[in-house]
Amino acid sequence: MQNLPALPKFPESLWRETSSLPSFPQLNKDIKADVAVVGAGITGITTAYVLTKAGLKVVVLDAATILDGATGYTTAKITSQHGMIYSKLIHHFGEESARLYYEANEEALQFIKNTVQEENIDCHLQQEDAYLYADSDEQAEQLHKEWQAYEQLELPGEWTETLPIPLVTKGAIRLGNQAQFHPLLYLRSLTNYITEHGGILYENTMMEDYAKQGEDGSIALKTMSGHIITCNHAVSASHFPFFDGGSLYFTRLHAERSYAIALEPKNHFSYAGGMYINCEKPKRSLRSAKMNGKEVILIGGESHRTGSNECTLCHYQELEKFGGAMFEATKVPYRWSTQDLITLDDVPYIGALNTRHPNIFVATGYGKWGMTTGTLAALLIRDLILGKENRYTELFSPSRFKMNPSIKNFAVQNTIVAKELVSGKIENVYMKLEDLGTDEGSVVKHCGKRAGAYRDSDGKIFLVDTTCTHLGCELEWNDGERSWDCPCHGSRFNYKGHVLEGPATKDLKPLTVQPEP
Repeated sequence: MQNLPALPKFPESLWRETSSLPSFPQLNKDIKADVAVVGAGITGITTAYVLTKAGLKVVVLDAATILDGATGYTTAKITSQHGMIYSKLIHHFGEESARLYYEANEEALQFIKNTVQEENIDCHLQQEDAYLYADSDEQAEQLHKEWQAYEQLELPGEWTETLPIPLVTKGAIRLGNQAQFHPLLYLRSLTNYITEHGGILYENTMMEDYAKQGEDGSIALKTMSGHIITCNHAVSASHFPFFDGGSLYFTRLHAERSYAIALEPKNHFSYAGGMYINCEKPKRSLRSAKMNGKEVILIGGESHRTGSNECTLCHYQELEKFGGAMFEATKVPYRWSTQDLITLDDVPYIGALNTRHPNIFVATGYGKWGMTTGTLAALLIRDLILGKENRYTELFSPSRFKMNPSIKNFAVQNTIVAKELVSGKIENVYMKLEDLGTDEGSVVKHCGKRAGAYRDSDGKIFLVDTTCTHLGCELEWNDGERSWDCPCHGSRFNYKGHVLEGPATKDLKPLTVQPEP
C-alpha cells in the first residue's frame, strides 16, 4: 500500500482558512427590527440579504461567530442531485411533490448563479456536472430505481456506464449544469450588502428558548444575557430551532456527522472535472477546489449518527485511503467535519414554526444538502414574510406529517434516544484520570463517578460532567474534533465544556480535579 501523507493534527476547514471574514460585536442592549434572523450560515445570511433587498430592517444574531457553523465546513456542492432522493419522494410524497422538490432546488441553484453575477462575486463559482454512481452490484440495483424516477419525472439527467475520473462504477446518473463554489467568499459578499444597506449583525449572542407575543402582534426574543429583541417576524436558521414552541423538533430530527479532507495531488495530475457521490454507505463524495492558486481534491463522506462512533479520527483515515492513491496525494493540508440534521421523511422543515406561532419561521433538516436547500429556505421564508404565494409552501411545511415513513422513523429515532439515555447511565467506566496521555480525552472514573477528561499538550487536565445539559443523555468523546458529543440529539461541547452545537444552550458543569484516594 502507498505511504500516505500525514493528516493534520487539528481539524481546519479549507473554506475558513482561505477567506478573511469580518467580525461583529456581541449584542449588549435591547433592540428593535422588522425581522430577527437567528443563525448566520447560508440560510440566515441569504434570508437577511433577500429581506434587506425587499426594504426590511433586519438583524442577524449568532451564538458563535458569523459563518463559522455548518456552512463553513461543507463540501459546497450546489446541486439538485441529492443522492437517492427522487425515488423516495415519488413513493412517499407523490410525483407532483417530487417534481416540486427538484424545481425548488433548481431555482435555488439559479438564484446563486444570478446573485454571483449581479453582485460581481469572486467565489470560484464553476458550472459542473454532478454524478450519482454505483460502486457495487447491490448499489446498481438501487441506482436503476432512481433512474426510473428521473425518467418518470422527466428530469434532465443522463445514464452513463463510465465516469471521467478513475472510480469503480456499475453505472451512474449525470445531471448537467450544476455548480460548486467557495461558500464563504459568496456569503461574505452578501454580508457586506446587508451591513451596507442597514442590516445589523451580532455574534457570540446565544438566544434563550423564549418568544413572547405582544398585543400589537410583535414578538419579543431574549438572549441568554437578558437583552430583548423586538421584531415583527423571527427566523430560526440555527439547525435545531432556538425556540421550540411546543413542536418537539428534537423528536423529529436526528444529527449526523460527516467528514472531509483536502488532497494535494502531484503537479502532473489533472482532474477531469465533475462532482461525484455514490449511492450508499460508506458514502464517498468528490469535487475539486482552489487553494492558493492550486487545485486540490475534496473527499467527503463517512457519515454516522452523532456521538455513536468511538474512533472519529478513523473516518478521516478511511477517506485518505480511498482518495490518496487514486489522486497520488502528496499532502493533506486540511481536514474538517460537519453536522447536519435529518428529518423523519428526508425533506427539510421550512416554514412557520407551528400554528400557534405563525410569525416565527424555521429552516432545518437539510440532510447534508444545505447549499441549495438553505437558499430555497431563504426564498420561501422571504415570500411568507412578505405575504406572497409560494408553490413550495406545503411541500416543506414543518407541520406536515407523512404517515409512511414518519411513524416508522419517529419510533426508530426515539428508541435509539431511549437506549442511549439508559445505557450511558449504567456504563462501566474503567479508565482513570492518571491514565490519560497528552492530547487525549476519554470518559473516566473520577471520585467514583463518570466524568469527561481531556489532557492538553501541556499536561493540563480539563474535567467536566458528561451529562448533556439538554435532556440528560451521557456524552461521548470525539477524538477527531476534541469535543463531547451527545448521541441522543446531537448537542456538542468543546473539551472545556462550552456549547458548540445545540439543542443544548447551557455549558457543561466543570469538575475539580482531585486525586483519587
